[in-house]
Amino acid sequence: DVQLVESGGGSVQDGGSLRLSCAASGYTVSRLCMGWFRQAPGKEREGVAAIDAGGGNTYYAAYVKGRFTISQDNPKNTVYLQMNSPKPEDTAMYYCAAVGGYCPVSLRARYEYDYWGQGTQVTVS
Repeated sequence: DVQLVESGGGSVQDGGSLRLSCAASGYTVSRLCMGWFRQAPGKEREGVAAIDAGGGNTYYAAYVKGRFTISQDNPKNTVYLQMNSPKPEDTAMYYCAAVGGYCPVSLRARYEYDYWGQGTQVTVS
């Protein structure tokens, strides 16, 4: 099985920056679609960004495009989410997720991801 552990969350000021990490074990991220999702209190979990197996293609939700960047470090078996210019509405628990092969067509297809981390809280004020 794939285990995913997120880190890097915390409090950040509006317009600052933060980098989340997702360390994977049990499988290599270069063969996985890796995604970042988030869930705010009282809201459904929503897709943020995803990167195809091998890092060839990246996908972003409209509400983070141009501000957040997803990347992966194969030797470290880790995926990152660089959050630049975060806004208060980006406050949420952020989850890393994985599924084999290419990413689902839509970031809304969270049910197609097989493996999930425990999440890391991000608070923007």
